[in-house]
Amino acid sequence: MTRTALIVRGGWDGHMPVETTDSFVPFLEEHGFTVRIEESNAIYADAEVMAGIDLIVQVVTMSTIEKEPLAGLIAAVRAGTGMVGWHGGIADSYRDSADYLQLIGGQFAHHASVRPPEEATGEQSDNYEDYTVNITELGRSHPLTEGIDDFDLTTEQYWVLSDDYNEVLATTTQAKRDWDAWDRPVTFPAVWTRHWGEGRIVVSTPGHRLEITQVPAVRTIIERGMLWAARAER
Repeated sequence: MTRTALIVRGGWDGHMPVETTDSFVPFLEEHGFTVRIEESNAIYADAEVMAGIDLIVQVVTMSTIEKEPLAGLIAAVRAGTGMVGWHGGIADSYRDSADYLQLIGGQFAHHASVRPPEEATGEQSDNYEDYTVNITELGRSHPLTEGIDDFDLTTEQYWVLSDDYNEVLATTTQAKRDWDAWDRPVTFPAVWTRHWGEGRIVVSTPGHRLEITQVPAVRTIIERGMLWAARAER
């Protein structure tokens, strides 16, 4: 039986929500999903539609969510709808909602600049650091990351606030530079999964723009995450 994937996208255009989500549509279709695309989270409030959704792919940076759509999103995940997203599209969505933060299990707090504040150019590249994504012991045997070695990226490195209910499959460590306020390196989750009710959630903080979602390791994690999180065929 065909399953349905709902792509909900929007928010800040700098994260390329249209281009990144469009790039995964062929993969979803090849794996038997009918894909529905919405440019607003209002769809979450439609209980009849959400009852038929097997996978949510959300890429909505910042923005806001009303009470009814948020309740619908949480209800759908608790009932078994999977949820996958990357970077700010899932870990920096709906900053004013504590219930959303609890659902996802992690929130973007900062990405460090590669130069002192007085030398910043104002471009996104101010925050493009060279860093390593380290697969955890759990990650080495998990279906999302098994067989993937530690890998290097040059992109935004997310400083994430999180809790220990997450299953952390990969981490990244923010260095301490001369101009930073922190006084030692700090390690954060970079890829995690989370069970909420009957639903599975997958978060990849790498995914700043289209070129990062196309890095082989990142794309593999996201693609595997979609198949792993989606509700089993009914």
